[in-house]
Amino acid sequence: MIDSGFETKSVRMELLLLVSFQAPAADVDRIMEAVIGITPLGMGNYDSNAFQSAGGIERYRPLEGAAAGAETVLRERPGTVEVSFELPDDQRLAERVVEAIYQAHSYQEPVIRIQPLLASRSKGLDDRSNPNRWWNTTGDWKKAAASIKEDA
Repeated sequence: MIDSGFETKSVRMELLLLVSFQAPAADVDRIMEAVIGITPLGMGNYDSNAFQSAGGIERYRPLEGAAAGAETVLRERPGTVEVSFELPDDQRLAERVVEAIYQAHSYQEPVIRIQPLLASRSKGLDDRSNPNRWWNTTGDWKKAAASIKEDA
């Protein structure tokens, strides 16, 4: 297993922490505001970097001691998403972020996971002529994103 970062011509692979949590989609903005209040989630020339999955169905049954009280029927909650983002390998920062997620979350027992990983960071090389970059392809992702929001 690779246990340290390395570099290629274009990227540095850094040891980071992958934080993920599951939540109802309606909770995500509130939770992410709490996280970004602690750390900007920066990546190169960007901040607020996170990934949110499409909605899925969370399955669970409250037991004795649960805020909802014990139930016999399995619950299914549609619209639950998973959000993930990267942090520096810093335990104190991770502790603060986990606590922020917990406090902003609507669940009694939120699902929060942290995993070590190697993640890429661009060296910021001048690649304006790279034909694969979005700015060198036809179409404009900003316009496409705006039209999707207008249709919603």
